[in-house]
Amino acid sequence: MPAAEPPTVLVVDDDPEVRAAVVDGLCVEGYVVRSAADGLEALSAVAAEPPAAIVLDLAMPVLDGLAVCRRLRGLGDRTPVLVLTARDAVSDRVAGLDAGADDYLVKPFALDELFARLRALLRRAAPAEPAEESETLVFADLTVDPATRTGVRRGLPIELTRTEFALLDVLMRHPGQVLPREVIQERVWGTDFGTDSNSLAVYIGYLRRKLEAGGAPRLVHTVHGVGYRLAEQ
Repeated sequence: MPAAEPPTVLVVDDDPEVRAAVVDGLCVEGYVVRSAADGLEALSAVAAEPPAAIVLDLAMPVLDGLAVCRRLRGLGDRTPVLVLTARDAVSDRVAGLDAGADDYLVKPFALDELFARLRALLRRAAPAEPAEESETLVFADLTVDPATRTGVRRGLPIELTRTEFALLDVLMRHPGQVLPREVIQERVWGTDFGTDSNSLAVYIGYLRRKLEAGGAPRLVHTVHGVGYRLAEQ
């Protein structure tokens, strides 16, 4: 059987030094890499040859990363997107996720962490097993369809990014159990993801916003010093 083709990654950043460093690193990791210097170039590159994933800077001239994400998602393009941002405020990270990004990384970053996040995104983007895809997840008044990564609670639709779905999937498959942070991080991001990141807390907060829309009671509870638990009030 012939070896699988390496995935193609599109790197989009207006800073030539950052762009070159990421491109060179990904090439060494075995990826096929293309690059773009702004948002318009990125959209043209995606239209010409859809990549397996996109590494996308948010602050760019011509067309910024948020606009690129919104346009891609508006066209129904579900390519995994890892956004790069120089701002660490929660509002900035949430803006990227709101625009449709799957994960984020704050500059300056270690290339090893970028590689780990990219591997995790590609794993989650891989087609699910048929049985796993067809199994609807239900807890209390929340229903989630793994095949479409969408949910419904109290009649309100919930759209989930790949990372949000992966996080909710772990919690819904262990209802009532206290899951340590390290266990959740390993299940969602993989064993090669550093546990010192605050990504989990950010995603928990973002997931709560979606699940609690319309005043619905909290389902994802913090167990201080340990982790999180899915439970009714």
